[in-house]
Amino acid sequence: MRCRDAKYRLTAQHEGDLAQPETLPVQEHLVGCYNCRSYEQRQQRLDSMLKPPSPRQYQPISTGRIMQAVQQERQITRQLEDIRIQQKTRVARLRILPPLIALAFSSIGGLAVLALGLLFFQPNVLIKILDLVGNGIEVFFLVVQYLQTGLALITRNTVILPAIALVLVVMMGMWLRLMRYPQEA
Repeated sequence: MRCRDAKYRLTAQHEGDLAQPETLPVQEHLVGCYNCRSYEQRQQRLDSMLKPPSPRQYQPISTGRIMQAVQQERQITRQLEDIRIQQKTRVARLRILPPLIALAFSSIGGLAVLALGLLFFQPNVLIKILDLVGNGIEVFFLVVQYLQTGLALITRNTVILPAIALVLVVMMGMWLRLMRYPQEA
């Protein structure tokens, strides 16, 4: 059998037009001919690719799975509601901030206007106020110097630093113990 006839019969066989007794010579030709065998394999691959997919089989859903999905949906809804509440409280806190900033700027501006007014109308009072502010700044610098000296002494002495750390840890432990919720007997 020639390859051309074999390919014609293979096509007829795939289309269902070839009778059963006529397929035997084609099968014998396929055993010996590589080209016709590869032609048949390509036809089979094309048939398998063009074949419509089988309908999808769905597993039945159990009541337990449905209830679990409903429970998860409720939990997600609660979490979203909690997030919305937190967002509302944060926005409410932020609404307080602009008036406070405006009050601070107006107070600072008012102090500047007051100082300017005192400069023109009551310069003696302004001098006394500036002297008091200067004395306050001096006291602040003296306190900072004493603290700096004390901290230098603590960090240089290797015995004092661990002792202070131990005292702080014990005090925090006592504070935590006192601040816990009371337990019922």
